[in-house]
Amino acid sequence: MRTKSFTIDDILSVMSDTLVSRRHIGGVYDVLNHMTGESLMTHQLPRASREAEPSLREQFPDLAAIEIPDWSAFSANEVRAAVFAWVDEQIAQHGETREVRALDPDDHTRIDPITELSMLRPDAEVIVVTTTPEGDPR
Repeated sequence: MRTKSFTIDDILSVMSDTLVSRRHIGGVYDVLNHMTGESLMTHQLPRASREAEPSLREQFPDLAAIEIPDWSAFSANEVRAAVFAWVDEQIAQHGETREVRALDPDDHTRIDPITELSMLRPDAEVIVVTTTPEGDPR
């Protein structure tokens, strides 16, 4: 089974639905793209997170036991520093990285991104734009 190394703050962001990754949403995309074997679009992240979370909790029970603090009392300027200080504490206790296994194909539903967007927002007008690579004679 495919594995790839990720920092625990990226992993915790997927496991907890709280963005604590120092790489912000890029960390979430990277973990979920690896686990699903897809290049996900933004509207697909919540579903992929729900699919990936049980596997991550099984792989890393020590990380699953971590409680994410509530930073709502902090000002917008203080939150980033508080989150990153907390992440540094978690790395000191649990190590910086883990090898994450990809999902078993039976644990992930592949849905075309445009189809999924239409499923999520049947009332929205979806306009598909197709481009050709530069130099393509079409």
